[in-house]
Amino acid sequence: MSRREDAKAERRRRIIAAARDLIKETGDTGLSMRAIAARAGVSLTTPYNLFGSKRAIVIALLEDVREFHERFSQLHRVGATDRIFQAVSISLAYLADDPEFYRTLWTEALRFDSKELRGELQTPQRYGFWWALLNEAKSDGALLAAVEIDPLLRALDAVYVAAMLAWVLGGIEVHELEAHVGYGYAITLRGAATGAAAEKLEQRLITYQEEQQRHRASAAAA
Repeated sequence: MSRREDAKAERRRRIIAAARDLIKETGDTGLSMRAIAARAGVSLTTPYNLFGSKRAIVIALLEDVREFHERFSQLHRVGATDRIFQAVSISLAYLADDPEFYRTLWTEALRFDSKELRGELQTPQRYGFWWALLNEAKSDGALLAAVEIDPLLRALDAVYVAAMLAWVLGGIEVHELEAHVGYGYAITLRGAATGAAAEKLEQRLITYQEEQQRHRASAAAA
C-alpha cells in the first residue's frame, strides 16, 4: 500500500470500529453519520466519501469479521468441500458470540430488497475467498467440470441470507443457524458434486437434518 492508501484504509477501519461501538452501546443502527464521524475522529464528509451511505457502513460491519482469515488458516487441513463447511462454522460462530449485535445488523440490512442486499454483501474480498474455496473443490474433482462457480456461489449466498432472515424473524435461534445453513449448503453442493464428494455431502446433510430434528424436539419439549 502507498502511504495515501494506507491512511485511507485506516480511516475506514476507524469508521467501522466507531459504528460497531455505537451500535453495541445503543442497540440500534439508527445512527447519524455525524455521530459516527465524531466517534471515529474524522470529518463529517469522510464517511460519505469512503462509504457513500450509512447502509454501506452496516454492510461493511457484516463483512468486518475479526480474525476470520487467521482462524481459518490455522485450521487442520481437510478436503476441499470440508473446508467450505469449516468456513461456514467459523463465520456463524461470530453471530453466536454476539447475537444481539449481529441480529441488529441483519435486521437493518434485511429492510431492503434481498437481491440488492446479496449484491452488496458480495464484496471483492468475500467473493474472492469463497470463489477460491469452490474453485479448489472443482480443481480437486469434487465438483462437476461443467459447473460454473459464480452461479453456484450465488445459490449458496441465497441459502445464507434466507437463514439470516429466518433468524431475524424469530423462526430459528442462533444456535440452530449452523444446522440450517449447513443443510442448505450440503443440498446445493450435492447437486454440483461428483461421485465420492456427493456421498460425503449426503452424510453431511443427514447429520444436519438430524441436528435440526433435535432442535425441534428440544423446542417442543420446552
